[in-house]
Amino acid sequence: MSGGSRRSGACVRCCLVLFAIASALSVSGPALYWRYKKRFSGISSYSSSSCAPCVCDCPPPLSLHKITPGLINLSITDCGKHDPELNKEMEKQFVDLLTEELKLQEDVAEEHTYHMNATLVEAKRLASQYQKEAEKCNAATETCEEAREQAEAALAKEKKITALWERRARQLGWQDG
Repeated sequence: MSGGSRRSGACVRCCLVLFAIASALSVSGPALYWRYKKRFSGISSYSSSSCAPCVCDCPPPLSLHKITPGLINLSITDCGKHDPELNKEMEKQFVDLLTEELKLQEDVAEEHTYHMNATLVEAKRLASQYQKEAEKCNAATETCEEAREQAEAALAKEKKITALWERRARQLGWQDG
């Protein structure tokens, strides 16, 4: 085993011990606090208070052994000894782990770049398609506008011809009915 693995193993052990101590204090801490508070406040405070002491049928606080019976017999040196994957990971050098992490980050960045480029190409394709459709629409609008102007000119011409024929018909004696 290398020096880095020993240090990381010692760090894991230290963390487990700190976790066990913190767990024990969080479970038994409140009960110890109230017990010592009663002891230090003294019996005189009970005699000077106006109310009688409270009678409580509360169960005693659970001990760490009752909550997790196997925790006391836990041997930190055996931690992960029978797990081949964990052993393999623990034996890797720190540099190897950093290299692996950088490679994973590089793969994620390449994947992100690929998706970003694909999205950009698709956006450009859609923009080009919309531009072509807009040009077609503009051309159709111009054609319609020209046709409308021609129809107005033809209508004005027809009105003039109709007025001319109506005037001739009236001159020849035609009357509106």
